[in-house]
Amino acid sequence: MARVLGGLLILAVLVWRLGADPFVDGLRGLGPGTLLTAVAIGAGTTVCSAWRWRVIAAALGVGLPLPGATAAYYRSQFLNSTLPGGVLGDVHRGLRHGIDAGDLGRGLRAVVWERVAGQAVQAAVAIAVLLALPSPVPAAVPVVVAVSAVAGGILLVTGRSVVRRGPSRPAGTLRPAAAEARGALLRPATLRPVLLASLLVVGGHLGMFLLASRAAGVHGAPLQLLPLALVVLLAAAIPLNVGGWGPREGAAAWVFATTEWGAAAGASVATAFGVLTLVSVLPGAVVLLAARRQPRPRGPRPPVPRWAAVADCLQSATREDGAAHG
Repeated sequence: MARVLGGLLILAVLVWRLGADPFVDGLRGLGPGTLLTAVAIGAGTTVCSAWRWRVIAAALGVGLPLPGATAAYYRSQFLNSTLPGGVLGDVHRGLRHGIDAGDLGRGLRAVVWERVAGQAVQAAVAIAVLLALPSPVPAAVPVVVAVSAVAGGILLVTGRSVVRRGPSRPAGTLRPAAAEARGALLRPATLRPVLLASLLVVGGHLGMFLLASRAAGVHGAPLQLLPLALVVLLAAAIPLNVGGWGPREGAAAWVFATTEWGAAAGASVATAFGVLTLVSVLPGAVVLLAARRQPRPRGPRPPVPRWAAVADCLQSATREDGAAHG
């Protein structure tokens, strides 16, 4: 509940300071062509994300085919974008895969590692770009570094807490994590495709941001918008949101306030970006409905853990997504 209230508070402050016009302006330029382009970009990033997940799951011994991984990833993104917190879709994805594979622990860990990998690469790209290009927000670099360090610390603390005091199933899930990272995930055969897929996903998110900027009437050069986009993307994954809304709009207003366009333009771009992101994951609703129509297999299944502790770990690992989901 606190996460939802945090997102609502950010939105309320923005409306109070900027009014409702910037949010309406962000919707006016979203024509059919823009929406179709967003769906195409979303398809590319979803396939790349599913590929990353599939590679990590295979390294852990619970591989799955790419079509199935893509469908499940669409479903998780749709749930992340429509439910509070922005992480319940990932919890559902990990549980479903773990149950289907007959190993809940590895299924959940594959999702955690996949999201950690995506966010780590996105943070590294953001730091590199902010250091290489002139940024309109000089304080952005230390903020990005601090947020990344805090997120990593939260993940470690949460993991240790679950191991020591959490439910037995999640505790058993997290204990072999370090050994997995050394023995399976850091091998070149796993690391190379994961890195490539993550870079492609970041590129897709940046393309979506540029599309949203054009739709909102911000026609800056890509090199001008790139540092702004990366800061907004990092803020979008903070789990104090309502279906992804909240920190993303606050960060956009903050970074755009230091430019010629102003804070209102940032809110408009963030609004357009949020709508385009939601439209891009709508195929997940079709996957969700199709799955509900399928008969459920009968037979014994492994016990399902209390997912609250797992959700906390995933929220620490998914600074959304995403996604929107990095």
